[in-house]
Amino acid sequence: MKYLASFSLVILFFVVHISYSKSISKQDDLQKIIIVYGSDTCHFCIDTKTYLKERKIEFTYYDVDVNLEKQREMVVKLQKADISLDNLSLPVVDLRGKLIMNGSDFKEFLKKLNTNNSKDENN
Repeated sequence: MKYLASFSLVILFFVVHISYSKSISKQDDLQKIIIVYGSDTCHFCIDTKTYLKERKIEFTYYDVDVNLEKQREMVVKLQKADISLDNLSLPVVDLRGKLIMNGSDFKEFLKKLNTNNSKDENN
């Protein structure tokens, strides 16, 4: 009986350890992903997707007009980063944990995407 209990604890330890390792691995993978929160009716969002595709930069796109769960996720990220929602401008890009919003100069916004991507690849 003692051996069965010990064996069960060892198995439980390995299951928890493997689950934890997978969780950490998923978090690491998420840090490598570029997430674009936008709208299919927003020309800046469409141009951002085109820009990333042309440069073969991998990204995940969410249309926050139709995907309310991802809209909430975007808002929570902005709030956690102390970014005001008063002047929210799409697209919002989560660049490996750093949030970037389109401001008044769209070309500068796109440069930030390219610069930050190449820095990460070279490190």
